[in-house]
Amino acid sequence: MRTRLIVIASLLVVLGLGVVGATYFYDQSKKDLVAEGVKVNGVPIGGLSRVQAEKKLSAALLEPLDRPVKVSYKDRTFTLTQKAAAIGIDIRGSVDKALARSQQGDMFSRTWRNVRNESVNTELAAEVSYNQPAISKLVKRVQKSIDRKPRDAKLDLSEGFQEPTPSKTGLRVKYNTLAKELEQTLLTPGKTEEVKVKTTVVQPKVSTKEIAAKYPAILVADRKSFKLKLYKNLKLEKTYGIAVGKVGMDTPAGLYNIANKAVNPAWHVPNSDWAGDLAGKVIPGDDPSNPIKARWLGIYDGVGIHGTSDDASIGSAASHGCLRMHIPDVIELYDQVPVGAPIYIA
Repeated sequence: MRTRLIVIASLLVVLGLGVVGATYFYDQSKKDLVAEGVKVNGVPIGGLSRVQAEKKLSAALLEPLDRPVKVSYKDRTFTLTQKAAAIGIDIRGSVDKALARSQQGDMFSRTWRNVRNESVNTELAAEVSYNQPAISKLVKRVQKSIDRKPRDAKLDLSEGFQEPTPSKTGLRVKYNTLAKELEQTLLTPGKTEEVKVKTTVVQPKVSTKEIAAKYPAILVADRKSFKLKLYKNLKLEKTYGIAVGKVGMDTPAGLYNIANKAVNPAWHVPNSDWAGDLAGKVIPGDDPSNPIKARWLGIYDGVGIHGTSDDASIGSAASHGCLRMHIPDVIELYDQVPVGAPIYIA
């Protein structure tokens, strides 16, 4: 009886050792195979050997990325070459991770899983490398080619009225947007569409409209031709005949501004020899002896624009420095020219 028990126990030990041995050898046979259900960047490599898995991942992930990426704006194209991009994927490292994941657990649990053909359902991410400075370099090159500074409107009255330099909007490449879309295209396998450059309009600080609003009226007096030109909204509105200062009492040349205005102004007679007995006096606006008729637009140091009853003097050098106008003309001009309006006297 005792001998029989020993025999049975021995048989059980031998059987157990056989099962363990068989399990061990079966597990070893699967050691270099990726477990079912393992994916790298969405590519299934379950059941493949290392060599097979590396080959499949290279074809599915790396080869589709090995192409230039183009950036376009209207008729201009910029290219990020494969060499400059230096894109790479850690294929071997990814397979190492897949095999390590496949070997998790003990040999019995692995054998049981493999015998039942169970999936491990594991998604692994491959490490992708690329030349980030190359992207920045390309984006800066695009910026340099496309970016345009806005131009402010300008008006130079230092030599009389000239056509203003019109304002112009600028253009700016959306740097971060372009860099992000370029990177996404570079890292998307098989994506060959050109990256479209997005821009934003940059407004000038001073527009042509703002210049026109700043100068609703501009006056230019030409002493040689005895003409006074009125510009409104930066366009010639009307030309008037004038009288200017006589020799020795010349109307001062240069750029000035209308300093003050008055209707039927009093005449503050200057203390000059030519004024005779009137020197220093104030002649009321309704006094017939007051030569400043109807309107006054002061310019500088007692010089201004005013109406005159001496219509025959218009078109000559006849005043004591002021710019004379026909009375209907100065009345018409008065309401169109605000205080502060520039006047250039040539």
